[in-house]
Amino acid sequence: MESAPPRPVVLIVDDAPESIDVLRSVLGSNYQVKAAINGRTALDLAEQAQPDLILLDVMMPDMDGYEVCRRLKGNPLTAKIPIIFVTTLSDADSEARGLELGAVDYVAKPFVPALVRSRVGTHVALHRQKLLLESLVEQRTAELVATRLEVIRRLGRAAEYRDNETGMHVLRMSHIAALIARASGVCERQAELILQASPMHDVGKIGIPDRILLKPGKLDPDEWEIMKRHTVIGAEILGDHPSELMGMARIVALRHHERWDGSGYPDGLRGTEIPEPARIVALADVFDALLSVRPYKRAWSLDEATEHIKAQSGRHFEPRLVDAFFRVLPECLAVRDKYAD
Repeated sequence: MESAPPRPVVLIVDDAPESIDVLRSVLGSNYQVKAAINGRTALDLAEQAQPDLILLDVMMPDMDGYEVCRRLKGNPLTAKIPIIFVTTLSDADSEARGLELGAVDYVAKPFVPALVRSRVGTHVALHRQKLLLESLVEQRTAELVATRLEVIRRLGRAAEYRDNETGMHVLRMSHIAALIARASGVCERQAELILQASPMHDVGKIGIPDRILLKPGKLDPDEWEIMKRHTVIGAEILGDHPSELMGMARIVALRHHERWDGSGYPDGLRGTEIPEPARIVALADVFDALLSVRPYKRAWSLDEATEHIKAQSGRHFEPRLVDAFFRVLPECLAVRDKYAD
């Protein structure tokens, strides 16, 4: 047998104990009633365990109901709790002030029990329905975000399968890119976007013929020009989508072969002309690629790869990011072990 749902919690805030007793009697057994005889206690109780509704007296010493309401609405933990003012005031200005501060209703002293029960019941029901709808929206949004991220990862891996049959490079380099981003001072939100967007860096390889992409030897000049087109093709595939994630994925796809000294492609951008996410992904991409087998190269040793990165500081890579990379090198190697081919 399923247990009954918990009763809604109503917090009564009034400096007059007799008013609290009356309201407790009026609300009866349908609610869990808590009480506070001053504003400071009410603020503490509401923050510790958010009630479903607050019945708040206007006229209290030290801190009146208006100030209590203002503080409740200014605290993210308590801002959504509906507040009904309890007052002997009957002028329109007092009611208007309370509603402007965020109250949902008024009940007047002396109490009319049926009216109190009706208004409390209505606003508790509305509050719970709103919380349920918000929860459902958050759940659906999370599902959509997860689906979008999975599509991005799988499209990135589909491109990687063209010249790396396991497709694990995109997982490794995206996590390494996020490590470098954090170590260089990028905020957590931006680092997470880099983690999510970087798997798309080589999606343009889908448009490169196998005879070029899988060629075991060095590309001739004409073939190299075709290969360089994968950056532009990737940007075209990703398009100009308004979402922040897809916008970053497009930038990374287009710019991850630009070089700090201006010798990269497709446009020869230099220094900070290159968007920071692309500068970070470039370093992560090269590091993991150097340690991996490709149709045209053997896997380099760790010493060879790190010496190359040191030598390319200020040339291929931004020196600041190279320093950040070496600070998190052990974590980068742990990522390679976790997502080994």
